[in-house]
Amino acid sequence: MDEILDATNLPFGEMITSKGNILKSISHERPIVLVFLRHFGCTFCRESVAEIAKKQKSIEEKGFKIVFVHMSDLLTAEEFFKKYKIKNAEHISDPEQKYYKQFGLGKGTVQQLFGFKTWYRGFQAGVMDGHGIGWLMGDGLQMPGVFIILDGQIKSQFIHKSVADKPNYHDLMNCCIRI
Repeated sequence: MDEILDATNLPFGEMITSKGNILKSISHERPIVLVFLRHFGCTFCRESVAEIAKKQKSIEEKGFKIVFVHMSDLLTAEEFFKKYKIKNAEHISDPEQKYYKQFGLGKGTVQQLFGFKTWYRGFQAGVMDGHGIGWLMGDGLQMPGVFIILDGQIKSQFIHKSVADKPNYHDLMNCCIRI
């Protein structure tokens, strides 16, 4: 596992969700699963959101709040999350990718974006699993990531090494499950 990102200079206090909540404040109430998505036309973005939609109830029952970060406008995002049946989606629009950069999520290399694993998994997710391939809706080079945040600190993270990687959300949350 990668070394946990130092949260000292991260903008938790300025990250405001679509519901008007400040990310830092939420993190003092409950742990957050902060999911940085690729563009909404990406097969793997669609796959991730569909997987989270299936797991949303169990994630929230464990006391976690799911917050998405994306590169689209708020209205486009609302329609996208409704399509995938994310209930009460809370999200942050970051079209300039300022937060992506601050969380250390860079641009993908040719291998990360178009390597064999990506093509293989892209066929599986896009064709076999029905997530399709959509239009580019943001920066097609942007890499995704997932962070578990509690009390303004990153407790766990998953930094994609390939756009085709699939994080195990429940394993990531183990750091903060309160018994």
